[in-house]
Amino acid sequence: MNSHSFRFAASIGVDLLRAVAVTIGIIVFTFFLIRMIPGDVVDVRGIEGSLTYSQQSVMREELGLNKPWLTQFLDWSMMILSGDLGQSARFARPIADLLGAVLPSTLLLGATALVIGVVVGVSVSVLAVLFPRSIFVKIVDIITIWSIAVPTFSIGIVSLIVFAVWLDWISAIGNFLVPAIILGMDAAGSITKALHEDMREAETAEFVRAAQARGLSRTSIVLRHILPNAFTVTIAIVGLMLAGIFTGAITMEVVFGLPGLGTLTLQAIRGRDYAVVQAIIIWLGVTVIFANFVADVIRKLINPRLRTI
Repeated sequence: MNSHSFRFAASIGVDLLRAVAVTIGIIVFTFFLIRMIPGDVVDVRGIEGSLTYSQQSVMREELGLNKPWLTQFLDWSMMILSGDLGQSARFARPIADLLGAVLPSTLLLGATALVIGVVVGVSVSVLAVLFPRSIFVKIVDIITIWSIAVPTFSIGIVSLIVFAVWLDWISAIGNFLVPAIILGMDAAGSITKALHEDMREAETAEFVRAAQARGLSRTSIVLRHILPNAFTVTIAIVGLMLAGIFTGAITMEVVFGLPGLGTLTLQAIRGRDYAVVQAIIIWLGVTVIFANFVADVIRKLINPRLRTI
């Protein structure tokens, strides 16, 4: 193994250890933080009148909620390590089945928003560099300001009021396209400004002047030389954006009444269903951490200068 391969392997190894450490931190933090919320699923069932006092005591003992938190954590950790997410006390179903039923909807919404964000962000950035005195430069600023200043949750509610209630253009419940566009434009704002600035900076590089000296057209220089050189920025941003996209997708599902992870999360929180909330948060955390790890690997494969320990 030569020095370059060793540095790459060592760098990836450090990133992997860091990802595992963050994952463990999320799991521990989530478990104990949720238990600081007053009440549990047994209390909720009791308030609803579905359990007598004696039945509450029996159910709390069956679920292990009367044990010390550390004992609960150790029992739950052993169960998770065996591949069992546990049973939902609120829905009386395996948590794996609940997640399997709602994840496809959330993943589809998040993936659609991500595609919209990447396509819009990259297209506008490229056009702004190709035509530096055109309206596309202004569009870069508009999309960036939109992404920073306008919360997706607020836009979702406003869109619902305007397009569903006032104009009656969309259905108030179950609309998929509008939340995908809202999340996609928010993602585009994260990409556009950074990619545009990185491409403008790359225009002054030596390889660009060499391409100009060879008589290549501006379009060819931008698409074949500048964009690939700056694309590592987009890959890094996409990895960092995933947390916002999926949490935004969960929020949009609640606003637009989509049957996804957001609706399940809201129901689980209302019912104090610890096991379901833990599983959802951990799934989100692990997904984002894994996506960032993969993005880092891709960036280091493309740009050897990033292979530092």
